[in-house]
Amino acid sequence: MIHATAIIDPAARLEDSVEVGPYSVIDAGVEIGPGSSVGPHVVIKGPCRIGSENRIFQFASIGEAPQDLKYNGEPTSLEIGDRNVIREYVTLNRGTVGGNGKTIIGSDNLFMAYSHIAHDCIIGNHCIFANGASLAGHVEVGDYATLGGFTLVHQFSSIGTQSFCGMATVIANDVPPFSTAAGNRARLVGINKEGLKRKGFSPEVIRALHKSFRELLKSRGSKEEAYANLQPLCEQYAEVEEFVSFVRNSKRGIVS
Repeated sequence: MIHATAIIDPAARLEDSVEVGPYSVIDAGVEIGPGSSVGPHVVIKGPCRIGSENRIFQFASIGEAPQDLKYNGEPTSLEIGDRNVIREYVTLNRGTVGGNGKTIIGSDNLFMAYSHIAHDCIIGNHCIFANGASLAGHVEVGDYATLGGFTLVHQFSSIGTQSFCGMATVIANDVPPFSTAAGNRARLVGINKEGLKRKGFSPEVIRALHKSFRELLKSRGSKEEAYANLQPLCEQYAEVEEFVSFVRNSKRGIVS
């Protein structure tokens, strides 16, 4: 299961079923759970904890030091959940002491070739990062979000659950859950209608989200009026409550 040319530090902890391809390097402080596979020419630095049944393809760089000039070698970490697919040349960096101290990645995510996750990011579950999609530091991405190819996200931005960001989108603010953003700079197109339909959301929920989107983000009335008008929908649909709460609590402001 471990190729003879792989270099694995004795202080690394790999479950017996882990596969490691030729010429890969696994550092001290790395833990890899059962059923995971590491392709050839992969470098994994610690501290780094990787869960079960992850597939890491050739030339990926996992757990390397953050690309932050303030980083001085502190013992920060990277945590990765289960069943993620990490394709060629993906880079996943550890955290910094000025952030969470760790970068956190959930489960069942797809990181296509050349995508990049910087220090202190928090990624949920079932997300898709298409080729070249890149996050700066301290970005949060909710469950089931999709970032199109070569999408770029500014540090400290938040990408909401079930959102969709089109190809080559440049995001400098927050993208609300259940919505679609596209362009350079990013603009909100509307609710992620097709994506929600494919995920099994009911027509009633989609209509409620569409109404909330127009009322809160496209109306000329005040935000406080919109919050009051949407309160009945918030009480009826948890998705609307999440959408409204995200907009209300946005720290960087919502993309236009």
